[in-house]
Amino acid sequence: MENVKSAMLLSAAGDAMGYKNGTWKLKQSGKEIMKELDELGGLGALVLYPDTWPVSDETLMHMATAKVLISHGKSKNKDDLYNAMATEFKATVEKIANLRPDPAYAEGCASLHPGNVFGWHIPFNKYGTGFGAATKSLCVGLVHWKPEHENKLIAIATECGRMTHNHPLGFTGSVCTALFTSYILQNKPVTCWGRDMLKSLEKMKAYCKKTIRHNEQYKVHWPYFETKWEMYLKDRIIFKDGDETARFPSNYDLDAREKVYRFWSSEGQPGRRGHDAPMIAYDAILAANQIKGNKWQEVCYRAMIHGGENDATGFIAGFWYGLMNGMEGVPIGHHEKLQHKDELVLLAEKLYELGHQEI
Repeated sequence: MENVKSAMLLSAAGDAMGYKNGTWKLKQSGKEIMKELDELGGLGALVLYPDTWPVSDETLMHMATAKVLISHGKSKNKDDLYNAMATEFKATVEKIANLRPDPAYAEGCASLHPGNVFGWHIPFNKYGTGFGAATKSLCVGLVHWKPEHENKLIAIATECGRMTHNHPLGFTGSVCTALFTSYILQNKPVTCWGRDMLKSLEKMKAYCKKTIRHNEQYKVHWPYFETKWEMYLKDRIIFKDGDETARFPSNYDLDAREKVYRFWSSEGQPGRRGHDAPMIAYDAILAANQIKGNKWQEVCYRAMIHGGENDATGFIAGFWYGLMNGMEGVPIGHHEKLQHKDELVLLAEKLYELGHQEI
């Protein structure tokens, strides 16, 4: 229970920190962000007050997913679940227009018509490749975390993702983050998450094929996500079963990381897409897991303090860190005053309860 609470709170903390009221999200240089952070007294001195460190669309859309899972998680009728999800997403998108959200949110939600037959289906969107599907689906893995629930997790995460990001690069990120969340609860070693996820993507493709929607368009775009992740895992020497220790460059300081993050990206904007937002967050968790020092600080420097979509990567990394480590090493200022703190704790309690019931 406590680690689920920590996950919900630290995802919001990572979001608020990377976003910094919209100013750090817009910066393309991690060095500039680090300079500002030093002027504020460093990581340990930060107190994330809602007026100066509000959460962004990442937290609010994830909360929307959580609310629907809680209210409809036991429903045997998936149309009810997905219609409720579509309704909640549309209502939330109206509230986040001033937060510079992933553009696919507004476009996707404009095509949702909950209550109609298949009103939660939207057209294929060649621009629906963004990180937003990945950030709003993490909690799916809290509810459907057991190995025998994997098909259900994949189906729900896919539909959750493609209600706003109907492109394989977008909604595959949704399945990825939900799966990684379930792996934490299954106590899987961090080094095997990526390769196990790639194996499970065949189930996602089979599910999509069965639903008979946009399969010709999907077929063209399936390989990109997988190819990027295969390259990443091979570079870290954790692509094959049995590989237990990740390899990082001997020089992997802020400048070096930003060059690598840009290389992973599809357009030089780190964390912008459904493949590299989870990848940067995972890389931060992987690195922190191999050090003896302050793991939370390491995650913050790698996932929140960089040029690009650092609110998205910070959100994902904060969630996984909290689920794995609780509040270990986290300064009280990073969570005590968080915006929506009480609601996040309440959602965490209900998600935990739901995840430990037979569904």
